[in-house]
Amino acid sequence: MMADAVHQLNNNEATYRLAPNNIEAEQALLGAILVNNDAFYRVSDFLKPEHFHEAVHGQIYAVAGDMIRATKRANPITIKTFLPAEEKIGDITLAQYLARLAAEATTIINAEDYGRSIYDLATRRSLITVGEDMVNIAYDAPVDMPPQQQIEDAERRLFELAETGRYDGGFHEFGSAINTAIDLASAAYERDGGLSGIASGLQTLDSRMGGLQQSDLIIMAGRPAMGKSALATNIAVNIALQYKGEVGADGTTKAVDGGIVGFFSLEMSAEQLATRIISEQTEVSSSLIRRGKISESDFEKLSYCAQEMQKLPLFIDETGGISIAQLAARARRLKRQRGLDLMIIDYIQLMQGSSRNAGNRVQEMTEITTGLKALAKELNIPIIALSQLSRQVENRDDKRPQLADLRESGSIEQDADVVLFIYREEYYLERKEPKEGTDDWVKWDSEMREARGKAEVIIAKQRHGPTGVAKLGFEGQFTRFSDMVEDSHLPDRHE
Repeated sequence: MMADAVHQLNNNEATYRLAPNNIEAEQALLGAILVNNDAFYRVSDFLKPEHFHEAVHGQIYAVAGDMIRATKRANPITIKTFLPAEEKIGDITLAQYLARLAAEATTIINAEDYGRSIYDLATRRSLITVGEDMVNIAYDAPVDMPPQQQIEDAERRLFELAETGRYDGGFHEFGSAINTAIDLASAAYERDGGLSGIASGLQTLDSRMGGLQQSDLIIMAGRPAMGKSALATNIAVNIALQYKGEVGADGTTKAVDGGIVGFFSLEMSAEQLATRIISEQTEVSSSLIRRGKISESDFEKLSYCAQEMQKLPLFIDETGGISIAQLAARARRLKRQRGLDLMIIDYIQLMQGSSRNAGNRVQEMTEITTGLKALAKELNIPIIALSQLSRQVENRDDKRPQLADLRESGSIEQDADVVLFIYREEYYLERKEPKEGTDDWVKWDSEMREARGKAEVIIAKQRHGPTGVAKLGFEGQFTRFSDMVEDSHLPDRHE
């Protein structure tokens, strides 16, 4: 019996495995930082205190980092007062341990290699945690958790791990949130135009919104023929054309200007979308392109434009009736494989919810908008979701949309960070032309001249800014919105 017990114990020891770690690399990096504070900046972009396996090492790294950022000297003498004095490492005090780390420090040349090793091992530990959770949940799944839901949850956790180096859905210190806010303000201050978000390419809109903000769900709504798809496409192309990437210290490419755009076109095919884009860029009417009634010079313009835009970082998914779960999975995959800075959905009423809400359209829309807001936060990108408005707009004398017109669509107003309405007076005036030569026609003609080629983007809701109206120019034949030149900015007219 005793022999069997010993044999069983040996088997248990053989199967027990320590989590991947490298204490020596952690000690070497901390020693290098304490001797030469410049070593910290070689790893600070990607290495965080929580990446250290030994908790006390994470504490030392965090305190040293705070002091170095505050332009103070971090060494064994200065940082020991900010660490628990009574803590012991084996047989020695923390102060003695700090002195030993500095005394045994190697050159800072290897600091980045040590930091990378610590980061990679932390990622492997997080991967083990995700894997163990997947196995345990699969073995003992709750009744109300179908396998598909577990797959989506695992994919989300793996994506977050791939993006940040660790999975952590818990609390964050307010200090780290403050640092992020200051970093955003600094980036806005240094960026051309002073925008904290991504520039849409329409200055009138950007000046009121500060650009498209990360993690925002932006609802762009309007009645049919107002130009929702056109404006969304214009913004997508403007941002993709401006894209400039920069490789960061962690090896990932980040947009310093413009961005990579994912466009879910549930209504138009990719070819129709491409035709609109080429028309807008070349100023050749899209209707003439479709009917083939273009001149040789127009065709040359189209060919040149097509060559120029071959490498545009704009990716189109034309799956009709896509579900929120499928859309999220494809967006995560695009961000991981190519990068993703802005996502556009045209339009949300064509999306599907999960099977459990099938048949209840209000619940489906609530699930879709809640899912889109969660996805914007997860991917840390702005999402522009286009939406149709209810017909009640047509029953009013003033056809300008209001937030109340969204209520039939569930929680759109509640989940959105920004709600934009697109309104073109010209569209409605064209459809009520009186008989020519009458007094009514003269009045109509005057109103038509004033409204022609103009559009309003009504900012009906904005969590982080004022509401108001941005006036834009609209050229229907090219499906293009543009900034309008105010009369006060036009040059003097000479008769």
